[in-house]
Amino acid sequence: MRTPKQNEPPATPAEEVPGPIRPEDFEASYAGTPPWDIGRPQPAFLALAEAGAIRGRVLDVGCGTGEHALMAAGMGLEATGIDSAPAAIALAEAKARDRGLTAQFLVHDALQLASLHQQFDTVLDCGLFHALDDDDRRSFVESLRAVIQPGGRYFMLCFSDRQLGSCGPRRINRNEIRASFDRGWQVDSIEPAKLDSRMSPDGILAWLARITRT
Repeated sequence: MRTPKQNEPPATPAEEVPGPIRPEDFEASYAGTPPWDIGRPQPAFLALAEAGAIRGRVLDVGCGTGEHALMAAGMGLEATGIDSAPAAIALAEAKARDRGLTAQFLVHDALQLASLHQQFDTVLDCGLFHALDDDDRRSFVESLRAVIQPGGRYFMLCFSDRQLGSCGPRRINRNEIRASFDRGWQVDSIEPAKLDSRMSPDGILAWLARITRT
């Protein structure tokens, strides 16, 4: 970890997280265990599942090793997880076999969801939105539009601008989320939440957005 400059606040937990990485670097991250791979669902998404908010056909975008798709499969839902990293997908498939769960895992580009030729009622996104630059974010929203049924819902967890420090992913504010989903979507709520991380025992300040396809 870097040494703080004079008069600079001490490093926050998020600054223990490696700096931003390019999409092509995600595969290399799975040579070890990346900080976002906590081996269980994020508590915010687990709470949504327990409340009955996750329903129908479920897509987990940027699924990593598949915990949220497997959570949905364990609820008896038809679940698909996609990720750009083949190593992550291989680990997700192994987890499904070990747990006796049925879920589909695919190496796929989240900016090209239309080519899945499928429709979903619920899309889960833990940590993908905040990894995208402005152009890719616009493409991603259009990609989502192609696969979410009207009335379907997109649930997203991302780094919040309330989180101090600059290391790790880009911080997102509420206005950015609302602006990204201003046409053809209804932003139902954007609530403070926490992202659990292997590198941050106290969690990382996040937003949980609930968005409906209109």
